Parts: sequence; structure tokens; C-alpha cells
Amino acid sequence: MNGQERRAELAQFLRTRRERISPGQVGLPASRRRRTPGLRREELAQLAGVGATWYTWLEQGRAITASEQMLESLARALQLDADERTYLFVLARQQVPADPLPLTTSIDPALQLILDTMGIYPALILNTHWDILAWNQAACQVLTDFNIMTFRQRHVLWMLFTDQRYRSMLVDWEEDTQRFLALFRASTQRLIGEPWLTELIHDLQEASPEFREWWSHHDVRNVQSGHKRLQHPLAGELTLQAKTFQIADQPDLHMVVYTPVPDTMTATRLQNLGIWNLAHLREG
Repeated sequence: MNGQERRAELAQFLRTRRERISPGQVGLPASRRRRTPGLRREELAQLAGVGATWYTWLEQGRAITASEQMLESLARALQLDADERTYLFVLARQQVPADPLPLTTSIDPALQLILDTMGIYPALILNTHWDILAWNQAACQVLTDFNIMTFRQRHVLWMLFTDQRYRSMLVDWEEDTQRFLALFRASTQRLIGEPWLTELIHDLQEASPEFREWWSHHDVRNVQSGHKRLQHPLAGELTLQAKTFQIADQPDLHMVVYTPVPDTMTATRLQNLGIWNLAHLREG
């Protein structure tokens, strides 16, 4: 793993978090001479009780040591939430898994059978890179036709940022996509510098202006929350909730199952969509 890239990521993360704090939030007077938003480096260092030179070097991506106590002080001064604090520690202390999990790129027939038994509920299997490896027919009917997509196109972020049909169905596309981007960043924090991740980020920056902007925010989140609202061209509005399950004998795989949110018409509409598609197949 490339230590220089990790330090650069840490430097950018610190800068974005420092710049989002206004002087007034921490009891400092505002100044018209500020050329950049947020706190100055020396102000942040003073709030955290660390040396201004040491903090400047850290934010410049230099190879310096950061103790746990110093990082805790920075986390408090930067007003980081729990997910951001974890991200800071992983980047600064270079914590990596002692025994990295192998990457799985296909599944066995038994897992596919489980997906198929979900019936009208969309279900997917993802690996640690967020590649969609398998799906059921309901996922194709409700989300998008995975059967005709390339491996790259079946990456969750690639779908969100470049699949215009899928994007057009998401009622809360901007909110959903920013949430998934923060989840992705948190889940891949130990993989920074790996060629596949560098290539994916580069390609998404080329393909999507929204990705370029939001990736630079360095938002992180570890827990998925919220509902997915779709305006389906055949079924109408669907409100789904996702449940994620780790595959016990293949811990680098996760199954995601979408089910209807109670007290909505989603269950009935999924049922009708399944009936419509079955009739359509018979006619074909």
C-alpha cells in the first residue's frame, strides 16, 4: 500500500474539515482578510493543543508520527463525528488488516439459488470493491438490467453516477448518491493506493462532474440509513429499504435485499410488476 497516497489523502481530509469550521463556531473573531474559508492552520493547531509546525506538516502530507492523543485532540478540534474520527485514525496511523481478504469476482450456484428464491424482492451480491457480482430477476425488473451491463458498469458507484436510466428513477438521487459515496469512502479506507481504486476514482472523475465535486468533500459514513425511492416507469413510485447480510463462509461478500417499506403501496406494486413481467415473458 502506497504510504505517500495515504498521507496525501489524510492531508486533503484534514484541510476539508478545517475549512468547514468558521471562526465564529469556536469563539474566534471573523476577519475580512481571510483568503480561504474556515480556520487557519495555526488557529486549528492552537485549538487542538498541538504545534502549528507539526500540524502544518501533517496537512502537507509529510511522513511524520501522529500519536493517539494528538489525533484525539485533532478530532475534537475539527468537530469530527464517529465515522470521520475512525477515518482520521486509519489514515494517520496506517492501520491495515493483518490478513487481507481475497477478492471474489464470481459466486457459486447455491448463492444464486438463494437470490432467486427472494421472489419479487430485488437482491444483489457485492464484493468488497462494491462490484455487483450476482442478482435476481426482480433486481433487473426494479433497478436495471444487469444482464446487459459490463463488469465496470455493474459497480455501484459507476451505476449511480453514469447510468442515466437508473439515475432518472431515483427520486432522491443527489442525497442517495452522496450517502453511498460516503459509505464507499469509509469502507475502502484501508485500500487507498491500490490500482483498481485509483483507476476507478480517475475514471469517475472523468465521467461525472458531480463525482469530481463530491469526492473532494471527503465525507465518510459507516452505517447505511434511509430509504430508496424509485419512480419506476411501469410500477410507479416504490419505497424500498435495504438489509445487508454478510456471507458467513465468504466474508468478503455481502447480500443486499430490498424489501417494501411498510404502510406504502410498494408491496402491491412489486407484486403487480412481477405479474406484468411474467405475462410479458409468456407473450414473448
